[in-house]
Amino acid sequence: MLSSVPLAGGPDFSVATVRCAEHRPGWSPPEQAGRHQVVLVRSGRFRLRSEGRDALADPTAGYLQVPGDLVSFAHPAGGDVCTAVTFSPALWRSVAGDDRRPASASVYLDGRLQLAHRRLLRAAPDVAFAMAEQLVGLLDGLLRGPGRRLPRRGGGRTLADEAREALLTDHPEAGGLIPLARLLGVSPSHLSRTFQHETGTSLTRYRNRIRVTRALDHIEQGADHLAGIAADLGFADQAHLCRTVRTELGHTPTEVRRLLGA
Repeated sequence: MLSSVPLAGGPDFSVATVRCAEHRPGWSPPEQAGRHQVVLVRSGRFRLRSEGRDALADPTAGYLQVPGDLVSFAHPAGGDVCTAVTFSPALWRSVAGDDRRPASASVYLDGRLQLAHRRLLRAAPDVAFAMAEQLVGLLDGLLRGPGRRLPRRGGGRTLADEAREALLTDHPEAGGLIPLARLLGVSPSHLSRTFQHETGTSLTRYRNRIRVTRALDHIEQGADHLAGIAADLGFADQAHLCRTVRTELGHTPTEVRRLLGA
């Protein structure tokens, strides 16, 4: 079951919260996209197949689609909540330029882009200026930022996606490189090299991004005890949390709380 709740919009763009309560391990029938759209995952994860390429969508990796794309979905992990941003063709071209069709549907979100996503949602009351500014900056970052698109799928892509799923679901063997490699049936060096090649980031950095995403959730929900957040998320101490958040977001947890109005 799919539901969509509009958050804000105008002649050039619209933003909606999309909730999917479906549990479908297999692929849905292909659907043809009719709009220029960015979909960013807030919670949950699912798989998509766009123009013959498979990808995993989760809070660290969303996807783009343009009119004419054929897209199928699978939800083996159950439901998810996403932000769907629809652009007018003119606004899309003004940011994307003449390259109107992305080389890959998938886009990778580093910590700064994840923060930009959350700030976009906070800007909903001021559609004409605050939201538009956040939106254009977010799209530009997704299209032009380093490591913005996940490479096309292959054997390495499969291994990287399996590693990501293990980390996202807190698999008992995902607490370190060596047990994770053992779980996936490869050597630690092969896993490390392949993950870096396929995602553009190291396993360590990716794990930190997951933890920072969860720290953002805590902060946005009003948690103000940083030592408790650090302990809950597996950081060595509060200082470790603060260093990691600053590295990923460019802001301290206190600054993030102010930016989010939490």
